[in-house]
Amino acid sequence: MAEWNPWNGIEALRREIDRAFDNVGWRTEPFSRTAFLPGQAARRYPLINLHEDRDTLYVEAFAPGIAADSLEVSVVRNVLSISGEKRRLPGDIKPEAFHRSERATGRFVRHVELPVEVNAGAVQAEYMHGLLMITLPKAERVRPKQINVQVS
Repeated sequence: MAEWNPWNGIEALRREIDRAFDNVGWRTEPFSRTAFLPGQAARRYPLINLHEDRDTLYVEAFAPGIAADSLEVSVVRNVLSISGEKRRLPGDIKPEAFHRSERATGRFVRHVELPVEVNAGAVQAEYMHGLLMITLPKAERVRPKQINVQVS
């Protein structure tokens, strides 16, 4: 007589749920093979950090291997857009020569809603060593104002 183990049933159910999500195309890992396909996790690339100080927002976008001349950064209202292209390897490497190809290539676009309005005319961007650093000065009207308190 076999011994009943409730965990076996739960593990089988988990595998079935994972398989169902894989068939739909949803992925939980940060870099899925669909990262560059429109409507298929395209908003996840490049991965970013967004932080601020009193007068400025800072965006650090992790984008190694991007052709620097293809990078475009724009700000409309309070939405930052980052787009570019990750090109295929140079040379005459034929697809059948690959044993494994896990690094996606192609065009990408990412839109990030900013927490405050920024001065779009003063935005600066620098790309170095696979890191895109974007400096977004806050609009004058949203910066904190120092109010002097008078003592009588």
